[in-house]
This record gives sequence, structure tokens and C-alpha cells, in this order.
Amino acid sequence: MPLTLAYMAALDPRDTDVADTRTVPSEPDSDSVLSRSYRALSVGIVSVVLLIAFEATAVGTAMPVAARELDGVSLYAFAFSGYFTTSLFGMVLAGQWSDRRGPLGALTTGIAAFATGLLLSGTAAAMWPFILGRAVQGLGGGLVIVALYVVVGRAYPERLRPAIMAAFAASWAVPSVVGPLASGAVTEHLGWRWVFVGIPLLVLLPLALALPQIRRRAAGPVTKETGESSFDRRRIRLALGISLGAGLLQYAAQDLRWLSLLPGVAGAALLVPAVLGLLPRGTYRAARGLPSVVLLRGVAAGSFIAAESFVPLMLVTQRGLSPTLAGFSLAAGGATWALGSWMQSRPRLEPYRERLVTLGMVLVAAAIATAPSVLIDSVPVWIVAVAWGFGCFGMGLVISSTSVLLLHLSAPEEAGTNSAALQISDGLSNVVLLSAGGAAFAALGGGSVTHAATEATGSHPAAFAAVFLPMAGVALVGAWVSTRLRKPTP
Repeated sequence: MPLTLAYMAALDPRDTDVADTRTVPSEPDSDSVLSRSYRALSVGIVSVVLLIAFEATAVGTAMPVAARELDGVSLYAFAFSGYFTTSLFGMVLAGQWSDRRGPLGALTTGIAAFATGLLLSGTAAAMWPFILGRAVQGLGGGLVIVALYVVVGRAYPERLRPAIMAAFAASWAVPSVVGPLASGAVTEHLGWRWVFVGIPLLVLLPLALALPQIRRRAAGPVTKETGESSFDRRRIRLALGISLGAGLLQYAAQDLRWLSLLPGVAGAALLVPAVLGLLPRGTYRAARGLPSVVLLRGVAAGSFIAAESFVPLMLVTQRGLSPTLAGFSLAAGGATWALGSWMQSRPRLEPYRERLVTLGMVLVAAAIATAPSVLIDSVPVWIVAVAWGFGCFGMGLVISSTSVLLLHLSAPEEAGTNSAALQISDGLSNVVLLSAGGAAFAALGGGSVTHAATEATGSHPAAFAAVFLPMAGVALVGAWVSTRLRKPTP
């Protein structure tokens, strides 16, 4: 459903020069995302997100087996970094594509690339072709996620967007629990390749449901002017720079030798100007409005994911839990994340959205700061599961709300570019903060952590604390940024 002049005026009475030229058809049956008008579209796009989420959680379980069988354990990290670096380029490309020609082409191309990458990896006979498949898959994933944001911005009225964003978040809850278990069973009984080659077939049904609705509601450029514009070559070059720079930084972070400074410096030289050119002006000084929304997304995602990555390792090495039990300590977080996303979608809470986001960031900071308390033997292990449940609830409030606010603050012809900026902030912060946390962990002896709690040395708790406590501080900075999400009042 296209955005209208009235809607744009509601965003800001001064912004009528960027209004959509199309009108919204009268659809009385549009009180929910599952009403007759939106049912096929909602089920289709949420199913696509569900399958992408299942793939993301399942691949992590199958990846060690795949790397061992392909004799590529030494290249293990590149199977993940290859996906990430190409996804950054896909995000920028999708933003340009969606703004100028509509999201349909970017979405279908992204799903095709995602499926092709899965098939390439699933049929690879060596590790480098496997990594190539992951890179193609990442390009498709970057195209899909931004295109879906643009579809939501165009096809749904503003009052329904919090609900569909909550559905996106809820789509990750079940895969976060079921994905690893199902992937492990498939890997054990059928082989790891079926984890990759089976998913493309499952995408066909949701596509059949969603594509006709997307073509009717969200296809084509917003205006003739945007449709006639060519791609911004400067942004495409910056996208290439950000992808290559991120890849070099990840490579340098994996090898803490003096020689690694060279690719690290080269990566930073490419990354910094590219980021400054692709994110909204004022992002790094938390300018009010859209820049702070984009910054908050990165701060929240980066601090939480960087901390969460070390929780299972800490429980296994310091408290002697099995890997399965350590993983299940985070399982409840999927449900509480979905609950937080659902809560922010309630119409009654819309006037208090910024306060909800601030509450969410405080909960995230508290959860991260509480987790290393289990380094003290007298603290029960279940404290981590409880704390992480509250932290995931806070993330549900924050992540869905930043998506809603971004669409609220974006003109129709800028929705793709701004959605790409939001995803870039999310992905880059993961790389930067994970690299920083990993370097601090290794510097304090974390690299020598063994798989038995009784063998842990005295320096290991400090290594974990060096990850969690700074990330809690970053999350507190996010709580401050959350007070600057509204545009200044004239």
C-alpha cells in the first residue's frame, strides 16, 4: 500500500515536497496484518524470514562437520566472514535498487542468490567452493533483508508496521530453539549437505503467496523522478569499500601478529570513509532523529551479540556445563525477544515508544553486566539464563522499534537507502565489537581456555570480564542515544 501525501504531512508538516504521488485505496478490512487484505502478503514475507532464520541457526550446527569433511578447518572463519562481507554490499545495492525501481527486483534476485549460494555450498567438494557459496548466499541475504523493509514501508499503513516487525522478530524465536536440534539430527542421519540443499525448495511456497501481493502493492518506483534516476555509482563504490574493508579487518582480527597490522590498517582506510559516506550525516555524533536511530541499532546489536557470543564458552570452561546445556541457557531468550517485539507493537504503547527503547537498552546493559557474575563459584548458573531472558526482552523492544522509527522518519523514495544504512550499522557494529572483544579476550589469556572448568587458570575470568563489562558500558551509551530518537521540535 503506497504512502500518501497525508501520511507524509503527518510525519512532519514541512516535508510535503517528498510526498508519494500515489493514493491509498480504500480497504475497510485492514485492521490487522492477518486481515483479508494483507493475509497472503504477511504470511508470505514472514515465512521467508522464518526460513532465513532457520538457515542461520541451522548452519552453525552443520558448519564444523562440513569444514572437517572438506578438510578446511583452517578456513573455518572465512565461511562466516565471506557471508558477512558480501551481505554489506547487497544491502547498499538493495537500497539503491528499491528506491529507484521498487523492491520486487531486489527481493527476487536476492532470494535466487540466497538459494544458489546454499546449493553451491551444499554440493561443494572443497572448502574454497564452499566459501564461495557462502559469499553468494550473503549477497542474496543482504538484498532480501533491505527489500523486505521497503515492502513493509510501502505495503502496510503506519499503524500496522509495528505488528509486522514484531512478526519478523517472532520468526526468529522458534528457529533459535528448533534450528540447532533439527540441523543436528539431519547432519547426523542424512549428512550436513542436506542442511544446505533442502532449504531452497521450502522457499517456493511463501514466494508464491507473497510475490503477487508485492507486485500489486509495492512494485515500481515511488515517483517517476526516482524511477528515471540511475544508480548512484558513488554509493556503489562505497559499498565495495565497506565490504572489502570489513573483510580485511576480520582477517586481521583472526591473527594477532604484527604482520596482521597491514591488512588491518588497509581495512580501516577503506572502511572509515565508506561508512561516513553511507550512513546518515550526524550518525556518529548522535544527531537527533534518523541518525540516532541508525546509531542505536548498531550500538544495541553490536554490544549484545558480542557479549552473547562468549556466554556458552564461559559456561563450558568456567562452570563445567556441557555445550548442550550451555546453549540451552540462551534458549529462553528467543521467546522473551518475541515478547518484547510484540509489546512494542501494541497501539496503546505507541506514544511511549522512546521510553520503551530506553527501558530496553537498560535491560540489555544489566543483562550483559550480570552474566560474568557466574565467574564466582557461589553464584548459581541459572542466573545467566534469567539475565539473558531479560536482555532478550529488551532487545525485542529496541530492534523492532528502531525498524518502525526508521520507516516513520524516511521519505518514501529514501526508504531503501535508509533501511540499508540501518542494516549496515547493525552488521558493522557486530564486526567491530566482536573483533575488539575477541582481541581483549585473547590478550588476557582467553585463547588458552580449555574445555574443562577445573583446568581454567586464574587469568581466564579476567579475560571474560574484559569482554562483558565494556559491552555493558556500550549498551549504557545506547540508553543515552535512545533519548535522541525524536526530531527536534521547531
